[in-house]
Amino acid sequence: MRVERVPFRLITAATAALILAACGEKQSAPPPQTPEVGVVTVQPTTVPVVSELPGRTSAFLVAQVRARVDGIVQRREFTEGADVKAGQRLYKIDPAPYIAALNTAKATLAKAQANVATQNALAARYKVLVAANAVSKQDYDNAVASQGQAVADVASGKAAVDTAQINLGYTDVVSPITGRIGLSQVTPGAYVQASAATLLSTVQQLDPVYVDLTQSSVDGLKLRRDIQEGRLQTGGPNAAKVSLILEDGRTYSEQGKLQFSDVSVDQGTGSVTVRAIFPNKDRVLLPGMFVRARIDEGVNNKALVVPQVGVTHDQKGQPTALVVGPDNKVALRQLVTSGTFGSGWVVDSGLNAGDRVVVQGTDKARPGSTVKPVDAQLPPPGAQGASGADASSAPAAAGASGAAASSAPAPASAAAASAASGA
Repeated sequence: MRVERVPFRLITAATAALILAACGEKQSAPPPQTPEVGVVTVQPTTVPVVSELPGRTSAFLVAQVRARVDGIVQRREFTEGADVKAGQRLYKIDPAPYIAALNTAKATLAKAQANVATQNALAARYKVLVAANAVSKQDYDNAVASQGQAVADVASGKAAVDTAQINLGYTDVVSPITGRIGLSQVTPGAYVQASAATLLSTVQQLDPVYVDLTQSSVDGLKLRRDIQEGRLQTGGPNAAKVSLILEDGRTYSEQGKLQFSDVSVDQGTGSVTVRAIFPNKDRVLLPGMFVRARIDEGVNNKALVVPQVGVTHDQKGQPTALVVGPDNKVALRQLVTSGTFGSGWVVDSGLNAGDRVVVQGTDKARPGSTVKPVDAQLPPPGAQGASGADASSAPAAAGASGAAASSAPAPASAAAASAASGA
């Protein structure tokens, strides 16, 4: 088989022609396009201000049932953990000594009343006799004094009878309030003392119920300052609505009302106590439960809300956003946020009304670069989570097409390179 050699000058000429052709194509490629990004123009909007505070529940009324007379407990007349009514008898203390004391007081009173009748008659008789000088003035004065003493003895006897009746009544230990009673601290046969105020049981009213919350003094100070400066509008502390999140993460079905905020700061914790009141018809809330409360503190009419896709965080964890200026150049802004509202961040500082924030195509926007801003096509708030990936993929597709357009001459250059290497 005969192989013909190609002259070297012909190979060199062909290679040069291909390189020149590739260079011509490269020089004729269109300039790179300005990247297109989706922006959102932030404007002041109305946002409710909500604080979430930890707290514990406490009973609306608490009454400790204690012994008010000495004696032996004869019986208990309630079921532990049951609801009791005000005035319902809970315990019976042996009444025999107090019945005897009442009878003695009544007898003493009857004796005093009889003595009053005698002294009244004696004083009336001496009054006539002293007028006729039949008795001395001293005897008459003594009779009048004895009459007054007899009247005082009657009053003392009545007080003794009342005291005896009260003590006898205390042998029936009744509930001072309507509520739910707890454990019995004594059993029948136990000896109780009034001087020691022996605790028998505790009754608590659970409907309504208090929720005592703790708020840092710094947050309370910021809240009051925002109200004074007009950034927040509120109808007053008694008009604020409160909702509860229970220990299992569920939201309590009833809404509460803010009662008051303590006027002093705890020096140990630096917090103040905020009390709310909640209806508790179904007895879901029990004293001592740990809860979290959401308090509607007011309304911010000048809030700037930025979609979450437009806010990122730097290495220090600080929120940042890319803003397109009037000259279409991108600038990086440090933000201060105070929470979320819907699917956006509430920005306190770092942005101004009218700023254009990049929310689509952030991978093509670099600080200092020039971009082409267009209105972002964001999904509805309800579909934000489901279509968030689609929203972010739209700019990516545009970026891919731009890259394809700018790399169109690449195949010709590759052909030339391969031809040269083949040579």
